[in-house]
Amino acid sequence: MSKKHRRHTIETFENNTIDFNQYASKRKEVQLIPKSLNQEDYIDLLTNDNKSVVFATGPAGTGKTMLAVLAGIKAYKEGKVKKIVLTRPAVGVDDEQHGFLPGDINAKMEPWTRPLFDVMSDYYRPQEIARMLDEQIIEVSPLAFMRGRTFKGSWIIADEMQNATPGQMKMLLTRLGEGSKIVVTGDTRQADRSDVNNGLLDFKGLVATYQQSKYVAGVQFENKDIKRHPAVEEILSIYGEN
Repeated sequence: MSKKHRRHTIETFENNTIDFNQYASKRKEVQLIPKSLNQEDYIDLLTNDNKSVVFATGPAGTGKTMLAVLAGIKAYKEGKVKKIVLTRPAVGVDDEQHGFLPGDINAKMEPWTRPLFDVMSDYYRPQEIARMLDEQIIEVSPLAFMRGRTFKGSWIIADEMQNATPGQMKMLLTRLGEGSKIVVTGDTRQADRSDVNNGLLDFKGLVATYQQSKYVAGVQFENKDIKRHPAVEEILSIYGEN
């Protein structure tokens, strides 16, 4: 063994102890790198401490949810927030509803939150995510469970909000507490609700009419912003969603 390697070994294992911190989590640095002009605008809003409510609408594959989760992880790692809250309307998957799915609320929400945890798994090990869920550092909650609460020091990601009602949208946005940020994402073209009952469309329209927002801002993504496989954009074109 070389002197250099032996010295490093002694420093690492001094007093027969191992620095497990180096293994405790994936120490991958969170980088928010835009791949389009709209993504650049979105990242600017996500990292702007003066914008407490950020909404992003547009087709699948534009990075709406992924960047929201990445920015939330970054904010948590930097100590800007104490917890990350994941929520969305309870729209059935394969006609299944929460009450018919086995397990606790985390298990019941798993079909809906899987894409969010896929992003988190790049930065935290499964056991870490499980611990963070147990300690409520990561909270998963159906939109209906938000009523009457106030979130402080939290990064709240409200996904698939094109399926929320105007009342649900207002209820969620008024849960905002000190040191928190709400990121609302959705694709209004994939809404299960009509324009009149669509909370995301309603909110966008109100913001546009208000025109004086200090704390609220949003980004509208287009097909040109899709950064998945090129076939995704072509598929959307085939379906006439240009």
